Amino acid sequence: MKTKNLTIILVHGAWSDGSNWRHIIPLLHKEGYKVRSVQNPLTSLEDDIQKTNDLIDAQDGKVLLVGHSYGGAVISGAGNNDKVAGMVYVAAFAPDKGESLGSISAEKIEQPSGRTSIYPDSKGFLWIKYDEHHKSFCHDLNEDDVLVASLAQKPIHSKCFAGIMGDPAWKNKPTWYQVSSNDQMILPETQREMAERMKPKKIIYLEASHFSLASKPKEVAQLILEAAKSSE
Repeated sequence: MKTKNLTIILVHGAWSDGSNWRHIIPLLHKEGYKVRSVQNPLTSLEDDIQKTNDLIDAQDGKVLLVGHSYGGAVISGAGNNDKVAGMVYVAAFAPDKGESLGSISAEKIEQPSGRTSIYPDSKGFLWIKYDEHHKSFCHDLNEDDVLVASLAQKPIHSKCFAGIMGDPAWKNKPTWYQVSSNDQMILPETQREMAERMKPKKIIYLEASHFSLASKPKEVAQLILEAAKSSE
C-alpha cells in the first residue's frame, strides 16, 4: 500500500506516554498513514507544545494532530504550525485564549470524582494513587492493561495545569472531538461544552472511561481516519 502524504501525530495526555497509543497506531498504519507518537516531558505546557512542534517540523508535508486529555491543550497550541491541517480531540481539554486547564476546572461547581485520586510529590509532579488508578482513569480496561497503565504512569507537573493558552489553533483549523460519557477525570459535560464551542466537523460520544484510546481503539481510530481523509 502506498504511504499517504499526510502524517498523523499522536499526542498523549497526563499520566501517559507515547506508547499508550499502541492500540491505535496499527489501525492507522494499516490504512497507509505515516504515524508518529510524541514523547512529551509533561513539565510545562510551553515545553510540551515545543516538543510537539519539533516533531511536526521533522515531517514532510501536512500533519494531523491527535490529542488525548491534557494533550488537547498541547495540540491547541502546536496546531498553529503551518504544517497542521487539522486536529482531533480525544476526551481532551480544548482551552480558549487566556484559559488554563486549572481555570476551566475551577469554573465548575461539580468536580470529576477522579480528582480525589490525584496527589503531588515533593517536586510538584502529580500522580494518580496506584490503588485508585483503575476506577478513576480506566475502569473499562482489562486487568493486565490496568496494571500496566497504573504502574507505568508518567507524572505531570502541576505547572502544566497553570499554563495559559495563547491563540488556540482550533479557532482557525478543522477539528473533530470524541466525548467519553463515563469519564471520571474530565466531566463529560465539560468535554461537550469545549467541543461545541469549537464548532467541530464532527462530535462522537462513546460509552468509555477517560482512557478511551485504549478501551475503544477501533471507534477512536475511525474518527481519526475520517479526519485524516478530510485533511489530505
